[in-house]
Parts: sequence; C-alpha cells; structure tokens
Amino acid sequence: MKTKHILPADIEKTSMEIIEQELLERKISVPEENRAVVKRVIHTTADFEYTDNLRFTEGATGKIAAKLREGGIMLVTDTNMALSGVSKPSLKKLGCGAVCFMADAEVAEEARERQTTRAAVSMERAAKKYDKIGFVVGNAPTALMSISSMMKDGLRPDFIIGVPVGFVNVVESKEEVLELAEKYGIPAIVAAGRKGGSNVAAAIMNALMYEATDMLDPQKRYETVKQTAKVQY
Repeated sequence: MKTKHILPADIEKTSMEIIEQELLERKISVPEENRAVVKRVIHTTADFEYTDNLRFTEGATGKIAAKLREGGIMLVTDTNMALSGVSKPSLKKLGCGAVCFMADAEVAEEARERQTTRAAVSMERAAKKYDKIGFVVGNAPTALMSISSMMKDGLRPDFIIGVPVGFVNVVESKEEVLELAEKYGIPAIVAAGRKGGSNVAAAIMNALMYEATDMLDPQKRYETVKQTAKVQY
C-alpha cells in the first residue's frame, strides 16, 4: 500500500480537494456561503447526499459565525459524542463553551418522573441556565421537539443545529424546528429526512467555528495548535 500523506493537515487538505473535484464531476453546485459546512459534513461522512438534504435558513452560516465571534455562547449538545467532537481550541479562541447534560443524574431522575427523555429535559435545563445558547442536536428528535415547544413559549436561542438521525419523529421534528426558526428569524441548519448523527452535528459546528476564527485552512489550524502546544491536534 502506497500512502499519500501521514500528517493530519495534509490528509484533510487532500480530502477537501478530492471532495471539490467530485462535486465538480457530479455537477453539484453548492452556494459559496454554505460550502464550508457542506464540505465538512461530506468529509465526515463520505456521503454526497448531504449536498441535497442540508437546509439553511436565510444567511444562516454567516449569521451563526457572527454570533460565535461575539463570544459567550454555550453550545448545548444532546450527546457526549457530539460534545467530544466539537473543536475545543476553536471554542477557546471564540470565548464560547460547550456542555451536555445527558449523563446528569438529576436530568435522568426528572426524565423518569415526567416519563420523557433525558434529551428533552437537557434542553429545558440548558435554556433556563444560559442566556446565550446554541443548540447542537445530532441524535434525539425529542431534543428538537423540546426546543420547538420552548420557542413557541418565547425562547429565542442564538442558533440551532438540528440533525438527529433515525426513524421515529425525526423528519417531523426537523421540519417543525426549521419552520419555527424561519418564522422567528433564528439561524438554523437542519438535515432533512432521516439522515444525521452526532458526528454530523459536530462537523457542522466545527465548520462554523473554523469560519468564525478564519481557520478553515487545516495547515493554519495545525500550526496554531503546534505553537500554543496546549492541545493535541
């Protein structure tokens, strides 16, 4: 086996070039403002169908990046997998944070008492705790359903990433949260249909944070991390 690259930045750069070439060969056109997000999701999944099923509210990518640059936003994920996949150097650079309440004992107890899901309770808890909040949902449609319910009651999160995967309530929850986001002018990115996942949610967030920090170039990120020597690439 002949390998092309072994350094992470080189591997990512070449992967993105391959994606660009395949988009061209497939005659797929992606709006420039959404290109970084779409390419990052394809890079994570090797699935070009995301060029069709990712839905963006008007100007969502630029608006979310601008909000991230303001700092102070808490990203709330519905899985620890999504939480672990979010770039910590980017969060630090932006002055933002990320949490997941799914393993919290009080959340689990409340979910049992109310006969609902931990994901739903987690979103409610986060909404009460943080003033500036971005929801990053990659697994549980009940998390989106909870967010939709709170939006109807007046909640206005800074943004929503809604890409849960599955078969039950998945399509409906995505459609509803996207409709409400458009109605209330909340920037949102949603994966239509059944596809999604925690890895997709993290990929979207990372693309947005890389854009917000001017770090889309993997070599630039690699060099920055190497210089600080505070985190592992």
